[in-house]
Amino acid sequence: MLPEAVGECDLFEELPDDLVFCILCKLSSTASCPADFISVLTTCKRLNGLGLHSMVLSKASTKMLAVEAKNWCEPAHRFLKLCADSGNNEACYTLGMIRFYCLQNRGSGASLMAKAAINSHSAALYSLAVIQFNGSGGSKNDKDLRAGVALCARAAFLGHIDALRELGHCLQDGYGVRKNIVEGRHFLVQANARELAAVLSVPTSALSSRSWQTWNQFNQLPNHRPITGSVACPLLSDFGCNVPAPEAHPASRFLTDWYAARGGAPGLGLRMCSHTGCGRPETRRHEFRRCSVCGAVNYCSRACQALDWKTRHKAECAPMERWLEENGDHGGNGNVDDDGNANGDAAMVES
Repeated sequence: MLPEAVGECDLFEELPDDLVFCILCKLSSTASCPADFISVLTTCKRLNGLGLHSMVLSKASTKMLAVEAKNWCEPAHRFLKLCADSGNNEACYTLGMIRFYCLQNRGSGASLMAKAAINSHSAALYSLAVIQFNGSGGSKNDKDLRAGVALCARAAFLGHIDALRELGHCLQDGYGVRKNIVEGRHFLVQANARELAAVLSVPTSALSSRSWQTWNQFNQLPNHRPITGSVACPLLSDFGCNVPAPEAHPASRFLTDWYAARGGAPGLGLRMCSHTGCGRPETRRHEFRRCSVCGAVNYCSRACQALDWKTRHKAECAPMERWLEENGDHGGNGNVDDDGNANGDAAMVES
């Protein structure tokens, strides 16, 4: 092409749509935040039109869809809806969680999560399991423990760590399924092995800024003398491990920030799950189960209770006088029990 002709035409406009689609799909799937993609859409009319094509939006990554609660607005809502309508499972899950728990549009939120779950989205399957376990959005009679276990088992099959941990505790406790302590422990070991594998797959530089779960069960035993001059070799976080706390999903961070900006409570008499990485609120009073020892914390699931016990609550949990009077001083002491449950978890009771 002659230099004079180059100066008279726009080379970008000469690029075929297929090539631009390919570039935008790559950007959509690798963007580290929503701004990376939105800034491209505002560059010109052509990029805006092609960037909002369903093929591009269906490839959007979790980080690209990570809308912050402080930036929530109707355009953000429409953008997530457009991504969900394009078949993006992450958008279906994120928008479903926001609608169900924040906007209190239970039916629409559950439908979006179900759409993602049908396409084997493990986080959506697990969230639906938590809803079934708690009867969220309905009454106490709407609990369906068997459905919760079935959804949890499907999510666990797909490798979801919280689902593996939840299923393990359900089997150990006989909650919604026939009690099987050995099989339950097997799932807990799987959860911890995957947890460790996830840590090892992260570059060392990315671990420095994350908090660490640290617990040595031997330091908790009375009259135990710590071994000096030896290096610990922790492997599993439920069994004395030292691993980074798992990074919360953007949807969970949205829920946490949404209610933090509104006083930290979802409504009169309603409570948040005490695990900081969860963000789920109660949809009715006394929906979540509380710690059987102190009664000061409550959780939406056994998985959240187990994680919070290791990262925070173990150091804070202390029996309340009224609990001691009602239950005696032997319940839920968080020690290793006769069934071989070395998680050190205090039990949960109905509120």
